Order: sequence, then structure tokens, then C-alpha cells
Amino acid sequence: MRGTGVAIITPFKNDQSIDFKALEKIINYVIDNKVEYIVALGTTGESATLTGKEKQALIDYIVEINNNRVPLVVGIGGNNTQEVMNQITSTNLSHADAILSVCPYYNKPNQNGIFEHYKTIASVTSLPIIIYNVPGRTAVNITAETTLKLARSVKNIVATKEASCNLVQVMEIIKNKPENFLVISGDDVLTLPILASGGDGVISVVANGFPKEFSDMVRYAMDNKMDQARKIHYQLFEIINALFADGSPGGIKAAMSIQGLLENNLRLPLVPVNQAVYEQLKKLMHRRHDSV
Repeated sequence: MRGTGVAIITPFKNDQSIDFKALEKIINYVIDNKVEYIVALGTTGESATLTGKEKQALIDYIVEINNNRVPLVVGIGGNNTQEVMNQITSTNLSHADAILSVCPYYNKPNQNGIFEHYKTIASVTSLPIIIYNVPGRTAVNITAETTLKLARSVKNIVATKEASCNLVQVMEIIKNKPENFLVISGDDVLTLPILASGGDGVISVVANGFPKEFSDMVRYAMDNKMDQARKIHYQLFEIINALFADGSPGGIKAAMSIQGLLENNLRLPLVPVNQAVYEQLKKLMHRRHDSV
């Protein structure tokens, strides 16, 4: 799971059904452009609006189209520990390489509750588990101390996806983690500084639409070729900020619709980005295309 993982979107048709034909195009697009792995059923994939049947259908389809070309991580998380355990044991994960599990949200557990949650869900699977810390969505931060305690105590908790936007916390984890525990950026715009601090890669939103550029940037940074990495980082900087200006995955779906990869549809309560952001994205993408 080092390098660039893409938190793959779920394309929808105008009737709100899953657009599997567009999904095939996107899977091949990101793999052909050298991302290291795919993450299905994350926030970017609008997993909160998918039925259990749809989730399994998506996993099975991604497995089929991927055809073992890159590793597959599957998102399974929630704020009911027993239900997360049930989903892990009832989902066909025979072709999955790891599970990404978001910090329990809404309940606002304390740090001991977070530790026990992850320890408990890890006990029902032999698959590696990636912690996902995203306090902007969950209202709870997984502290560096809790992350390190899990890394040392639970053998199949192998990584954290850090989207806390707190570089001091990220560096504290990197400094004190076990050798084989991975620290993965969960924030596209902070990926370069996290890699410069010793991080191991990214699970990216922007890599859906710009897989070659973003994964090249990550590889350069991990090879300590910072001049090349910084150049790509700043080439994409304005686009990345625009992608999140009116919500995610609305921004990346707008960009991919401009690229002709999908229809610009989301499921409620999410809606497409406003027209001003859409036009800004179109302008930035055309300007970038003209300069290449």
C-alpha cells in the first residue's frame, strides 16, 4: 500500500443507477496511468448512499475489471462496532488485499472507545486494516497516541490514512511508529509535505481524474526527487483546491465529467457543485491542458 491509492468514485446514470460501463472506463484509466492500488467504497465512492447489494456488486465488478493488476482495498466502517464486524464477515472479501475503516462518527467516542473499536473489528478478519482518521467528517480525532497504541498492539492494523490536516500529529506518528506501519496521506493538498516528512503515500481523490500526474508526483517525492515532485504539486495546486471548494466528491465528478469520463451525477443528499465552481474547474483544466 505504498505510493498512490485512488479512492475510486462511483459513477451514476441519470436514473441514479450505478454506471458500470463508466466505472470500467475509470478503473482502466487509473490503472493504465500507474496508480499503485484502488480503494473501493470510501467516502469518495459515496458508500453512505449505497445498499448492501450494490456494495457487493461494486466489489465484484472492480475485482473482475481489475483482474489482479493492482491491489484492492475495501472500505468498511461505521459507528456501530457490531455492525462493522457483521459487514466484514458477511462481505465477500476473498479478492481484497486490505480493509479501510473510518473512525466511528456521530457517537463521539473517547480515545479508549476508539482503541477498543478497532481492536474488536480487527479480531474478526485476517486482512490488514488501515485506520482512517478524518475528524472533519467524524467530529472525533484519533490522537497520535491512540494510533501508535493500535499499531503496536494489533498485528493486522498496518497503516493509518491521516486526514486530520494536523502535520504535527502526522509527524509524531511517523517519528514513533513501528518500522512496518504505514502513514498514508488522506489529504491531496498536504500529500507532498507528508511525504517529505517520511510518509508512505496517499489515498487520493484527485487521482481519479489526474492519475498519471499525481502518482508521478508521489513517486518523485518518495524517491527524494523533490524538485520534480514540487513542480507537479504546484501545477495541480489550484485544481486540487477547486475540487474541494463545494464539497467532495462533487468536485472530482465535475472534473471527470469535463474530461468525458462520466455523467455528472451524485446521490442525495449530495448534489453537483455550483456553476461557479464548475466553470472555474473547466477554466483551470483547459489552461493546464493548453500549457502541456
